[in-house]
Amino acid sequence: MPRETRAPSKARLAAAGVRDALPHTLREYALLADGERGALVGPRGDMVWMCFPGWADEGIFSSLIGGGGSYALAPAARYVWGGYYEEGTLIWRSRWVTEDDAIVECREALALPARPDRVVVLRQVIAREGSVPVEVRLDPRGRFGDLPLRRPTRTDAGCWQGRLGDLHLGWAGAADARAVAGGGSTALEIELRLEPGEHHDLVLVLAVDEEQADPPDAEAAWSATGAEWRERIPELPRTIAPRDSRHAYAVLAGLTSTGGGMVAAATTSLPERARAGRNFDYRYVWIRDQCFAGRAVSRAGPYPLLDDAVRFVRDRLLDDGSGLMPAYTTSGGRIPDERTLDLPGYPGGHDVVGNWVNEQFQLDSFGEALLLFAAAAEHDHLDADGWRAVEVAAEAIESRWREPDAGIWELEPDEWTHSRLISTAGLRAIAPHAGGEQSARWLSLADAIAADASARMLHPSGRWQRSPKDERLDAALLLPPIRGAIPADDPRTLATLHAFERELTDDGFAYRYRPDERPLGEAEGAFVLCGFIMSLALLQQGDAVGAARWFERNRAACGPPGLLSEEFDVTQRQLRGNLPQAFVHALLLESALAQYENAPDDLADATTS
Repeated sequence: MPRETRAPSKARLAAAGVRDALPHTLREYALLADGERGALVGPRGDMVWMCFPGWADEGIFSSLIGGGGSYALAPAARYVWGGYYEEGTLIWRSRWVTEDDAIVECREALALPARPDRVVVLRQVIAREGSVPVEVRLDPRGRFGDLPLRRPTRTDAGCWQGRLGDLHLGWAGAADARAVAGGGSTALEIELRLEPGEHHDLVLVLAVDEEQADPPDAEAAWSATGAEWRERIPELPRTIAPRDSRHAYAVLAGLTSTGGGMVAAATTSLPERARAGRNFDYRYVWIRDQCFAGRAVSRAGPYPLLDDAVRFVRDRLLDDGSGLMPAYTTSGGRIPDERTLDLPGYPGGHDVVGNWVNEQFQLDSFGEALLLFAAAAEHDHLDADGWRAVEVAAEAIESRWREPDAGIWELEPDEWTHSRLISTAGLRAIAPHAGGEQSARWLSLADAIAADASARMLHPSGRWQRSPKDERLDAALLLPPIRGAIPADDPRTLATLHAFERELTDDGFAYRYRPDERPLGEAEGAFVLCGFIMSLALLQQGDAVGAARWFERNRAACGPPGLLSEEFDVTQRQLRGNLPQAFVHALLLESALAQYENAPDDLADATTS
């Protein structure tokens, strides 16, 4: 327990930087997540992003995009920052070394098991060496900053209680905090002073119902959280990068709700390019991303994330049939239309929530669903409802494959080559598991789609092009041979791979396509997903060295917490877009597993020893 607690002076709080609302570069943020929602924590111990009750609800801590609301904790003295995840978890440890050689850590997590109507934020301050005051400021604000904390009161037991609109708050471990009004809100502030070896727990609860707002015992909550992470994350020994593979799995697990839906990212509105208008809300479940994650996990084994993906995609297909939407809320509902919040946004970005993808038709989602179901069938993890969903997806491809669609990159409708070839891959993957007349019919349909694509979507040079009307290259065209749409040694496969490597890559990083005549990297950043796809493509060609180089280059496109975003600015070595991007972590995991499968025995043994 701490030797001393007292309310800090305003001057000391300012010196500590606890009130400093300046955002950090994205590479410095760590993610805490429990499946139902997530929080971002910066190097000043500033929790600047968390929505509640769910991923796509309103922000409680939203200063990341200029909204207001944060939960900050840091030493009062000057310091340098570091941090790390406890392996196989999303339990983060911020670590500060101060100018007087004190070392302080903060162990933090969203408590498990999670509930949709309640979140428990665990923060444990640990004095490793020396003694230094630690400043804490809790300033929650509902509705992206519009709703201040109301009527904060301290109970006889020393726990703070308050309201954020209809939500209820409880905060334990800060009995000596003081309520400080200002800026239309009320914050709670406290200074902790610990001696070496001591620790102090802070437990914050937000709940829909008042009776659920009492903070749990810290020790019991930490024990349950650690046990739950150990249960959720497999060892994954058969991978070329065990630690990063388990971390990728933990990120995917943290983004996956109890209903099986995995959000594409924890955040909204973070810019892909400064003031370019490319700011999107990814706090929803994209069918394609869910399939990517399930397939990646299936290479390791029939782990729960595979079953989660199958369950969510299956249910959406059974509900919506050929009208399957590209993305859904975690409860399977329709995504709200885009709107703005009248906030400054993250620097370079805008304040967008909702997503216009709900109006799109994406043919490749049906092909990806069939690939996912085939992977589940290989593990005998596809039930009767799953097979009904298979038939729905196959029938949707049969009835709609000639229609223009928005494609993997969600562009204006066209006859995108990738969409048709991935549909071909899905049909070919699931057909052997069906057998009989149905298998023959699906293989015949796959042949017809592939033949049409070959007749109308080949470039004069012999490679695939984006669509009959668009002769450009596209990273997505590397995926169909990887998924089995056409053979790896097919001349069209080789021509596409060689042209892509020549025209759309630079020093181990890959780009989607050329939007215009500007040099690579000026129109948009490198797509980390495409870098891992390139690794898989080279591995399929037997180029183990090239595949390893691409894998290593792209898995390093992160910051200290090891989180990957959609784009990477190669020149500035900065992450761009929402964080963390689930499908990038899924392809990292798949690439690591695939390389192990193809590694020489002595190298494979070395990675797991």
